[in-house]
Amino acid sequence: MGRNEWVVSIQLDSGVGVDLIMYSLPQKNKSSLNGAGPFPPRLMVWMSNTQSEEDIGLIARLFSMSEKGIFPARFLFCIITISMFLLILSSVFLLQFGNTSLLPRSVFKLLLVNGTVYLRSNVQNELKLPFFSSESSQVDAQTPVKNGDFTCHKPNYGKKMCIYRQPNMYSCDADQALLRVYMYDLPSEFHFGLLGWKGKPNQVWPEINDSNRIPVYPGGLNLQHSMEYWLTLDLLSSNMPSVVRPCAAIRVLNSSQADIIFVPFFASLSYNRHSKLRGKEKVSVNKLLQDKLVKFLTEQNEWKRFGGKDHLIVAHHPNSMLDARGKLGSAMFVLADFGRYPAEIANIEKDVIAPYRHVVKTISSADSAPFEKRPILVFFQGAIYRKDGGTIRQELYYLLKDEKDVHFAFGTIQGNGVNQAGHGMASSKFCLNIAGDTPSSNRLFDAIVSHCVPVIISDEIELPFEDVIDYSEICVFVRGSDAVKKGYLLNLLRGITKDRWTKMWENLKETVRHYQYQYPSQPCDAVDMIWEAVARKVSSVRLRIHRANRYRRLERIK
Repeated sequence: MGRNEWVVSIQLDSGVGVDLIMYSLPQKNKSSLNGAGPFPPRLMVWMSNTQSEEDIGLIARLFSMSEKGIFPARFLFCIITISMFLLILSSVFLLQFGNTSLLPRSVFKLLLVNGTVYLRSNVQNELKLPFFSSESSQVDAQTPVKNGDFTCHKPNYGKKMCIYRQPNMYSCDADQALLRVYMYDLPSEFHFGLLGWKGKPNQVWPEINDSNRIPVYPGGLNLQHSMEYWLTLDLLSSNMPSVVRPCAAIRVLNSSQADIIFVPFFASLSYNRHSKLRGKEKVSVNKLLQDKLVKFLTEQNEWKRFGGKDHLIVAHHPNSMLDARGKLGSAMFVLADFGRYPAEIANIEKDVIAPYRHVVKTISSADSAPFEKRPILVFFQGAIYRKDGGTIRQELYYLLKDEKDVHFAFGTIQGNGVNQAGHGMASSKFCLNIAGDTPSSNRLFDAIVSHCVPVIISDEIELPFEDVIDYSEICVFVRGSDAVKKGYLLNLLRGITKDRWTKMWENLKETVRHYQYQYPSQPCDAVDMIWEAVARKVSSVRLRIHRANRYRRLERIK
């Protein structure tokens, strides 16, 4: 303490506060201020190093003045508290009853896609909200619906799988749809002509009002890559009032109104049917079609406008579009995985992973066997000797083939192979999905529709809709390096309790519909989910386009 300093400590009984005042005075002997000066009631003051009564009176007057300001301070505190309460209350009210906003829905529609906000004018439908895999960030958009409307229910295990949206009962308006899609009228040789369909002169598309007249996609393993077919049918039907379908995507006839440009090339079918030379052919039909497609697209104003960044191409078969993918790599691809693509051509940032179309029969929930009625612990049936990352299948075969409750055998689709595989999966607790020539296969989706808990042993696999589906709720993941350790895999699976397995089994039954391809599409089926996945990429497409435009206008001025 300095030579000319004294300290006054103040304590108010009311608890309003404690003030510390420093007042410069010469040092003197200690004395007490008790009873000195006009101090307010319940104010106790202790002071050390006092000098004179004049100084004491000065301090007393200062304290008296400060005490008089207590009541205005309390009044302001009450006003501020009440104001904050009303502000919080009004905010909660707006969030809770946002669907009855003071602004008419005909003025604004709020679209939240991939975390980015867009406003569109002249909209009459409900708000469309994003969905997230984590419960903490989940946005719940349950809204009342009319009789006859369909909605995507929220699974019991807390993950919203798709947007709550009613299907189109009469017509799907461009402002109501989640995604506006412009589709090229490519010649039939690129799509339904590959199925043997021949239309009338100048007829590009088949009549799809009558399901009996729609060209049928070939069966067998061809079906597993057939999403190009289902997406095209869905777009063609989007303007037909007679077709009841979700209003996820709608075809628009003006490309300037579109969020995405769809290229209706059945690339997987072209590879499966026409990649080999026939007769005197020097160039395969598959390669010729790819060359034609590249020439067509690169000449279109729609492609030139943004360098193809807003185009959508389905190339689900790992070997489809082999000749064209490098030239059209700026587009968004719908793929099975990235196993045979360089990262600069295909990656999770710009492309969409779609599920295979399963080939085994879907087991209904009522017919699904519970834990105690599935005698097989682990099931795998398929090609065992594979190249690249698939060599792990051979290692696991020698580790597991002699275990009593394990079915690990070679199998094909020939004969009754598909039915045998389906029956085996439906009788098993766990089904192995092991990397083969590529990281993924339709075996995963065969397991899901059989309600057999998938065990994924594929370190490079990409899973469809993983931004909205938490696969750890329905699958077991095992690193390849761990799976080949003797005893590791079986000890892990045998350690999973009946209760835990049953929970995963229940979750599987809820998610089956997300992997079903059908026409017309249904809410939250594979087609609906793919369109939603594309919609979530639109904001990143716009980001790429806008970044590329930074200096483009300046260059035009020059």
